[in-house]
Amino acid sequence: MLKDPATVAHLTIGLFIAIVFLQSGLDKIIDWKGNLSWIKGHFKNSPLAGVVTPMLAVVTLAEMAAGVVAIWGLYCLISCKEPIIILYAVTIGLLSLLMLLFGQRIAKDYDGAKTITIYMAVLLISLLFFIK
Repeated sequence: MLKDPATVAHLTIGLFIAIVFLQSGLDKIIDWKGNLSWIKGHFKNSPLAGVVTPMLAVVTLAEMAAGVVAIWGLYCLISCKEPIIILYAVTIGLLSLLMLLFGQRIAKDYDGAKTITIYMAVLLISLLFFIK
């Protein structure tokens, strides 16, 4: 299984998504009050100030979904050598990052937006490993 470079790439992509998005989503769940407080301050002068709580909930759900789908994809890759579920995780991860990027740009946190762009680049490059 690990002799095929495409399989190694799919495995690595799945692990990357699981680690990044589960850690981020779980952090938001475990420290909901702290994250909500920080985000309210971050968006206090933006048009999104009134929808911070639902925004945090949606982003948290999207991140958790990306991580859980990545784990499911890893199981499918290992058990039946099928990587398509990991592609779904990449897609959900990209949607999560687009939401975060939108928020950072609206809040005028351009350094934060640059950081998100690095993760987006990794996932966009990951898409290349699904082209047949």
